[in-house]
Amino acid sequence: MVMPGSKSPRGEFAARSLIRKRKRFRWSSRDYKRRMLRLDEKADPLEGAPQARGIVLERVGIEARQPNSAIRKCVRIQLIKNGRQITAFLPGDGALNFVDEHDEVIVEGIGGPRGRSYGDLPGVRWRVVMVNGVSLKALLEGKKEKPMR
Repeated sequence: MVMPGSKSPRGEFAARSLIRKRKRFRWSSRDYKRRMLRLDEKADPLEGAPQARGIVLERVGIEARQPNSAIRKCVRIQLIKNGRQITAFLPGDGALNFVDEHDEVIVEGIGGPRGRSYGDLPGVRWRVVMVNGVSLKALLEGKKEKPMR
């Protein structure tokens, strides 16, 4: 039974059609549609995972965006799980000294808006957290030594 002026069924046995209708209308929501079709996961090099392992290909300096002026130290990484290449930021003063080519690193998201790049780093969406199984923070603080592989 549909009430006058209403497009939704309101009767005693209306639950099934209300549920079906709600399911159909959810697809008009942009966020729902992207989540259900897994579009963000397909585009994401980490494939939806919080962290990933990779091999350092080269060390690069990336110029900061306006109005800042700096060369941010980053590394190009090839992910082990799918072979994709990404650029990851090295946080901390002197972090570049602890990372060499062919080192194994673990990267995580850098915390920019909705998985996008962070701050004044153009196109950099990840940061390095571990080098050869040792935390980058511990290396910077001098608490641990980097193992030779």
